[in-house]
Amino acid sequence: MVQLYNLHPFGSQQVVPCKLEPERFCGGGRDALFVAAGCKVEAFAVAGQELCQPRCAFSTLGRVLRLAYSEAGDYLVAIEEKNKATFLRAYVNWRSKRTENSRVYNITPVEISFCVGYVAVMSDLEVLILKLEPGPKNGERVHHNPRKTNNRMRRTEEGISNEISQLESDDFVICQKPVELLGEKSEQSGLSVTLESTGLADEKRKYSHFQHLLYRRFAPDISSYVLSDDIKLHSLQLLPIYQTGSLTSDGKNLSQEKELLSLFCFFSLPHVGYLYMVVKSVELMSVYQYPEKSQQAVLTPQFLHVITSNNLQCFTVRCSAAAAREEDPYMDTTLKACPPVSMDVCALRIQLFIGLKAICHFKNHIILLTKADPEAIPERRQSPKRLLSRKDTSVKIKIPPVAEAGWNLYIVNTISPVQLYKEMIDYSNTYKTVKTQSCIHLLSEAHLLVRAALMDASQLEPGEKAELLEAFKESCGHLGDCYSRLDSQHSHLTLPYYKMSGLSMAEVLARMDWTVEDGLQKYERGLIFYINHSLYENLDEELSEELAAKVVQMFYVAEPKQVPHILCSPSMKNINPLTAMNYLRKLDTSGFSSILVTLTKAAVALKMGDLDMHRNEMKSHSEMKLVCGFILEPRLLIQQRKGQIVPTELALHLKETQPGLLVASVLGLQKNNKIGIEEADSFFKMLCAKDEDTTPQLLVDFWEAQLVACLPDVVLQELFFKLTSQYIWRLSKRQPPDTTPLRTSEDLINACSHYGLIYPWVHILISSDSLADKNYTEDLSKLQSLICGPSFDIASIIPFLEPLSEDTIAGLSVHVLCRTRLKEYEQCIDILLERCPEAVIPYANHELKEENRTLWWKKLLPELCRRIKCGGEKYQLYLSSLKETLSIVAVELELKDFMNVLPEDGTAAFFLPYLLYCSRKKSLT
Repeated sequence: MVQLYNLHPFGSQQVVPCKLEPERFCGGGRDALFVAAGCKVEAFAVAGQELCQPRCAFSTLGRVLRLAYSEAGDYLVAIEEKNKATFLRAYVNWRSKRTENSRVYNITPVEISFCVGYVAVMSDLEVLILKLEPGPKNGERVHHNPRKTNNRMRRTEEGISNEISQLESDDFVICQKPVELLGEKSEQSGLSVTLESTGLADEKRKYSHFQHLLYRRFAPDISSYVLSDDIKLHSLQLLPIYQTGSLTSDGKNLSQEKELLSLFCFFSLPHVGYLYMVVKSVELMSVYQYPEKSQQAVLTPQFLHVITSNNLQCFTVRCSAAAAREEDPYMDTTLKACPPVSMDVCALRIQLFIGLKAICHFKNHIILLTKADPEAIPERRQSPKRLLSRKDTSVKIKIPPVAEAGWNLYIVNTISPVQLYKEMIDYSNTYKTVKTQSCIHLLSEAHLLVRAALMDASQLEPGEKAELLEAFKESCGHLGDCYSRLDSQHSHLTLPYYKMSGLSMAEVLARMDWTVEDGLQKYERGLIFYINHSLYENLDEELSEELAAKVVQMFYVAEPKQVPHILCSPSMKNINPLTAMNYLRKLDTSGFSSILVTLTKAAVALKMGDLDMHRNEMKSHSEMKLVCGFILEPRLLIQQRKGQIVPTELALHLKETQPGLLVASVLGLQKNNKIGIEEADSFFKMLCAKDEDTTPQLLVDFWEAQLVACLPDVVLQELFFKLTSQYIWRLSKRQPPDTTPLRTSEDLINACSHYGLIYPWVHILISSDSLADKNYTEDLSKLQSLICGPSFDIASIIPFLEPLSEDTIAGLSVHVLCRTRLKEYEQCIDILLERCPEAVIPYANHELKEENRTLWWKKLLPELCRRIKCGGEKYQLYLSSLKETLSIVAVELELKDFMNVLPEDGTAAFFLPYLLYCSRKKSLT
């Protein structure tokens, strides 16, 4: 359906001083208008002070049937007829003097349109659209044989003509059925198409094969017994919309490269026009029903201009709506919106012009040819039956030889998009109070008008673009207002339109009508949807106390379940706590009781300074339920302001009173994807007022809780690195934690598989250090436990052990543990013999097993013997260790092997008991 408005898209008009009666014309380049009459073409200026002044003139080889201009290459293309043959010629250097032209042969079409590799061909009742593509198809070579191709096509046409002529008689007309084939199906049209390159070298051939996009065939309407001339297609046109580089402050493009964004194809029957989108998919966008028979039409990004015998009609188009969806992936989301492509088109204006014959569009000009025809008298009348005969499809018109036709060529200036937009907005105000779809429809048309103008920003001056951008935002605000008053399936569009308008939440609320009708306040779904989403999006906007009270009252009436969530929004910071508490208590009395209401009341009680009420609310549910409540509404603990994580007053209070609940709750948020890893770390640092280089104990507690919980999305090695780095830093600085840790090393070992049992020899090593305090010991035990665990990557920590000196027992234990995990047993034995001999045998008992058992006699035994010979204060420790080592070796080795590992200069009496035991053990077993 086409809606009709009485707007004014047209402005002033001027006459073009043509020497001959124009037959065809078209716009060209930045500054030219081409007019053809017979075999002559004139060019006129259409820009600046020289508007309508002659530029140049040249002759063609034949009578011009059609004209088209190509911006790429700056050449004029004409379909010419000479000696009953049709040619397509390109005039390259028309700006100076024509010296050459090139010819391309195709079939004999009524109209052809070519644009950025797409070709549309139209006959009387058929349309075919092809996409030309470079390179051989499917890797095959392409052969160029023009003569053979032409013969094959001609034979095909002759065969069809002969077949139809055999079936036809004076009493019958053979009509093919109407058909529409899209995409690959259009190859089934039966048309034979072959590319031919004439006069081009092989290296200059850009296209070598093609893809079918659309084939449509119409059937003549024989029910009204009209002439065949009345049922022909006309006005074939391809319209591209490009995506260009963004504009700088001076209005210049950063990039001059044009990328095709969308392509549209238009063609028309006398009473119906069709607009297709043909780039990524082929789709019929709009159908235009004309109030009277059309003669010609021209498509622009903003309008479709159609001429009848006495009227210039202006229709809206949906090109910008389709292009916007191709350009922006966020279109049709909560971020951005655009009126639908399927929205009914409308006629903005029907302007009277007497004797319209042809139309052309150039920038902001409409070029019109008018001709006042003398009275035409039919020479003879045909019966309805004869009028339908294919053998006599035209009527000879007798024109009195004395009468001369008067003609004019006009340039009609269209008004600026902003001026027309303002008129459409004023027009829409007549529908504003009745809440009909007409208001939304006209506002949508105004929005698309401005959007289309902005898409061609390369033609705009900086001032024009700024004015259009302002109009664009204003149109979004008007559409948001309309959808906010709706209670339908489209009410959700309130949100993206208000977002695109740039209006703040307070400004939107100020536009609302708060009057109460019949004692009841009703809030439509669109406004509720917008406010709800805006409050969830952590906008850096704080509503006044008055507006905040209106918002909570609005949700209490429309969606009471959302009241606790609304009160947790940072935008509601200024609400009076007493007002908030009153609405929460109303929820309790109405039977809506939940853990979320309890937590919200506890948070509001803190703002009121009522600690008793706060404690009572927090005690009314178990810790597990409280955690679930925080998961339902994370903003009770964590908010974002100006892009930063900010702990709430409730979170600060829990840090002091219930840190375990706080850690468990943030862990629950992370489990449920309500907060990220880095955000959680920042939250605890902000909570404890620590800078980025300082790690509070509460954050360490959180990391330990993550390990215990075994979260699937947590990278273990990163978590290990965080914890070990902190343990090492505090041990090296002897820095105690700023708060009491929530878990001891024993708790972690019992609860988490990543914390392993500390090796027995480590306890012996550590027991020699009597100066360590409790907190120091806890950090050391946790670090040792992690190293002893099964998941820890030892090699990754070695570079970070440097601050932990081996001069201390704590540092020594960690270094020896790491070397042991790396299987550097001999080095560890040397270190322990030197620093803590009493730990050597426990170390050997725990580590020197299976394939490493040989180190008992290959490394430990000779090393002990060597150190005993040297004497010293550790002599007795070495001696006792040697005895235990000999006991183990005597059990492990045969007598011969045992004797071979004993020192040659040893005292026989000392080794004799072990030799006797080794010799008797076989008989004992």
